Amino acid sequence: MPITVKDYSWDETESTVHVTVPLKGVKPNKADIFSTDEYLKVNYPPYLFEVVLYQTVDDAKSTAQVGGGAVVFSLHKKEPGVWSRLTSTQSDDKELMKSKRQQAIEVAHKRAKREQEEKAKAKREQERYTLQQQMKIEGEEKRRIEETKEAERRKATEDLENWNESKLNEQQATTADVTQPPKDPSCIFNNDDGDLPEVKNSQSGTSTVSTQRNEDDLPPAPRLRGNIAVTFTPRVFPTPMRESKAAEEEEWLRKQAEARKPVDIDDPDLTEEEKNPQWLKEKGDGFFKSGNFLAAVNAYNMAARLNGKLPSVYSNRAACHLKLRNFMKCIEDGSKALELLTPPVPANAMSRVRCHIRRGTAFCELELYAEGLQDYEAALKLDPKNEKLKADADRIRQVVQGTLPELD
Repeated sequence: MPITVKDYSWDETESTVHVTVPLKGVKPNKADIFSTDEYLKVNYPPYLFEVVLYQTVDDAKSTAQVGGGAVVFSLHKKEPGVWSRLTSTQSDDKELMKSKRQQAIEVAHKRAKREQEEKAKAKREQERYTLQQQMKIEGEEKRRIEETKEAERRKATEDLENWNESKLNEQQATTADVTQPPKDPSCIFNNDDGDLPEVKNSQSGTSTVSTQRNEDDLPPAPRLRGNIAVTFTPRVFPTPMRESKAAEEEEWLRKQAEARKPVDIDDPDLTEEEKNPQWLKEKGDGFFKSGNFLAAVNAYNMAARLNGKLPSVYSNRAACHLKLRNFMKCIEDGSKALELLTPPVPANAMSRVRCHIRRGTAFCELELYAEGLQDYEAALKLDPKNEKLKADADRIRQVVQGTLPELD
């Protein structure tokens, strides 16, 4: 049975009430303080202070300070006036005290739930704002890169046009020099009929008409055209029929198709891109590659809230948590991704390998080497030719067997 505290003191003004409860040598961190608009409680075993107030107060404006061996309540009255007493006139009624205590607990729970919801909402808004800002920065950087590329493209085009123009001028100048009449009088022909001049062959003495052009001046012959018929087999997976599991493969394809279906969400605060989980996942991948793991987690969080059936979202978020050293969250996301990567088929084998490695690494970081070894051995069964994976598994096995110090 707790000992009821009765040696408390209090005073009041028109608008406030001050209550001082002695702690009787108990450490301040052992005191459990609870208050509502009409109920006060300080529990510091074996002592208990509990009162139902004479009138209601504004709990949001009221405070409780612990120090100097006492708890001091500063309560703001909802209606100004003098109470003349602290406790309710029905404080001796045990049933009333019990009901007031229960009401106070319910009110406190509702308030805590409301505060938690508001805090979660504020956190989501902050994550959304952060993600939008990151996307805005990335968009501006992308536009800057495109403008730079366009400027380089225009410059290259201008240089090519200038080069073509200079080559054309050189060709015209060469043509003009060739068509000029010869300066040697012996090569001048009288040709009043306007026919082509005859050129005397030095060996045979016969005259031929110069009608041939330089082969370099002729355009290249056109390329031959043709069609190549390409046919594909109707199978999606490349494995032979004797090795494949057609039913499992079809089920995996069906699950992937369902996961990629667009989600209809009526939220005016989200843009059309932000309603696309695949787009958010790709944004998260970009943030991860740039080293911005917190922004990547925010993008993956929004993608998971829109569509919780994409295993790559959980697998990639596990990689982010591993970088941020949130090992328990990494294990949770890795396990969720492995649940979605079913049935096991060759198409998702490497994804399962990555999930096992990430989860196994998180287990080892938590010094749970036996669990980590199980994941590494599972990954090694899927990728037996991976020498680095084999070496890591051997090291963990030695740690489990006690033949090697714990991993750094």
